[in-house]
Amino acid sequence: MAEELYTKQRTLQMRKSFIGASCKLFYSDDPVKIMRAKGQYLYDEQGRRYLDCISNVHHVGHSHPAVVKEASQQMELLNTNARFLHDNIVQYAQRLSETLPGKLNVFYFLNSGSEANDLALRLARQYTHHKDVIVLDHAYHGNLTSLIDISPYKFRNLDGQKKWVHVAPLPDTYRGKYREGHQNVAQAYADEVKCLIDNADKNGRKIAAFFAESLPSVGGQIILPTGYFQRVAEYVRAAGGVFVADEVQVGFGRVGKHFWGFQLQGEEFTPDIVTMGKPIGNGHPIACVATTQEIASAFSATGVEFFNTFGGNPVSCAIGLAVLDVIENEQLQENATKVGDFFMKLMNDLKEKHPVIGDVRGCGLFIGVDLIKDKETRDPATKEAEEAVRRLKDDFIVMSTDGPGRNVLKLKPPMCFSMEDAQLVAEKLDQIFTDISNKKR
Repeated sequence: MAEELYTKQRTLQMRKSFIGASCKLFYSDDPVKIMRAKGQYLYDEQGRRYLDCISNVHHVGHSHPAVVKEASQQMELLNTNARFLHDNIVQYAQRLSETLPGKLNVFYFLNSGSEANDLALRLARQYTHHKDVIVLDHAYHGNLTSLIDISPYKFRNLDGQKKWVHVAPLPDTYRGKYREGHQNVAQAYADEVKCLIDNADKNGRKIAAFFAESLPSVGGQIILPTGYFQRVAEYVRAAGGVFVADEVQVGFGRVGKHFWGFQLQGEEFTPDIVTMGKPIGNGHPIACVATTQEIASAFSATGVEFFNTFGGNPVSCAIGLAVLDVIENEQLQENATKVGDFFMKLMNDLKEKHPVIGDVRGCGLFIGVDLIKDKETRDPATKEAEEAVRRLKDDFIVMSTDGPGRNVLKLKPPMCFSMEDAQLVAEKLDQIFTDISNKKR
């Protein structure tokens, strides 16, 4: 029998008693207690409906019936150690291979994006016999110790930067080192990576891998300049390293035009390793690493067995297959393009009206609205962003912020997000920004 339902206050009190204080809640001053969800909507303990602009994990929509059905049927039949032979894992690997460039045809299944990135680091080091890693500033690649070490977003507040980690400037063309007016911004940022490689070499250090989110999220919903990955990959491979594309946030059609975020760089670009997580299982814990035969062979040549007890189990793979089916059957990539373009237009219209909006950037249903104090200095409007998020919550819309200044409103909703949803968010933001402007007068 299920336990009795707690009041919101009791749940909060028990959370403070039993859950680590570093595990933060959304809206910590007044948390929302969510009891159920469907599609792009969340429902609290009073039955009030919230529009979800946050949950990129629930990729095809909360509680999608097709995903729930496949999970339930497979759970009733079998869920066991992934080291038994089963059809689901090979069928799922084959389906994933059909979405990727041809040379990325070896797969390892895990339980989280963090596990995937940790394995990618191991693969890179075993293949190259090098240790050092280049990452982008403000990057976040996961919560394992190995990944905190390559996540400036985290390590700068902890033990600091390791000698084997090299941090390249984030290719942010709005507020970065090289901006939108630069004659060749992709080359300029890639040359910064080349300088890091050269300096490491002078100090006797060798590069194992360049890690990058295909579209940096924590960094502020950044759209990287086209051609940047190709040039960086050329430099990294010449130094004996490999290119790792972290698709944990943005894979599986979120960008609309393509299935993978790295494909925005051009069809001719192929990473050496791709990591996946979050949306892959629509909320179920599954992740994956895709790589080449050469890298996989170097990993197995050690003679050390790699296994993950639950990674690739029959239930996880049944869910993964169902997610792929829903993306295709419900044309969610096309929806991401259509709704994303519409929302970008609405936000750009608001930008013309409200000076607090400095930049609107995005692709598909990965969009950032960069709030500023001043158009010349582009200083982050952190307090205004906090107010916008709080006010949206009061209007039953959940949204959050990102970026080094916590001033970028981010839109990464379930892929079933609609034109009407976009219109509603824009209308509420218009009123909020009007009120913010009136306060300053």
